[in-house]
Amino acid sequence: MDYKSCLLLVATLFITINLNAQIHFGTEEGKIQFKSDAPLELIQAVSNEMKGIIDTDQKAFAFSVEMKSFQGFNSPLQRVHFNENYLETNKYPKATFSGKIIETIDWNTDGTYEVRSKGKLLVHGLEQERIIRATLKIADGMIQLRSVFTVLLDEHQISIPKIMFQKISEEIEVIIEADLEKQSL
Repeated sequence: MDYKSCLLLVATLFITINLNAQIHFGTEEGKIQFKSDAPLELIQAVSNEMKGIIDTDQKAFAFSVEMKSFQGFNSPLQRVHFNENYLETNKYPKATFSGKIIETIDWNTDGTYEVRSKGKLLVHGLEQERIIRATLKIADGMIQLRSVFTVLLDEHQISIPKIMFQKISEEIEVIIEADLEKQSL
């Protein structure tokens, strides 16, 4: 075997070992809910269709949800207004959050970790850089994720008519819960 062939074999072996060392955890059915608590009305909706993945080697993550998958609301008409007038889901069908986990975590040690994640939150076609806190519980080869944070409608250019200010809060509480399992790539 000549030098170039040996070098190519070692490089291929190194790349293969490096790719196999990466561990990914993912979900296809995470839960995301939001709450608008305005003076005259409480609006809540939930989706169990949040998708997400965490690359433990890179400390990177990506989550997304189809905006039309939200159920609940106080009436079917309210859901129509959410999709057509406020979130414009035909034009902006998904909300996403992707970035990196700031803290160092021992992914092989069971425990509960309070972390901050820094990334881009895309809602209504407008990205905002955010740092969002989350709790990761590692146990039995799975990761349980829980996060509570707020989204300001104004930061994503979601307009509320003045007549609706008493019924729709300008600050929306978001709660995320997901069980992520090891993925084979």
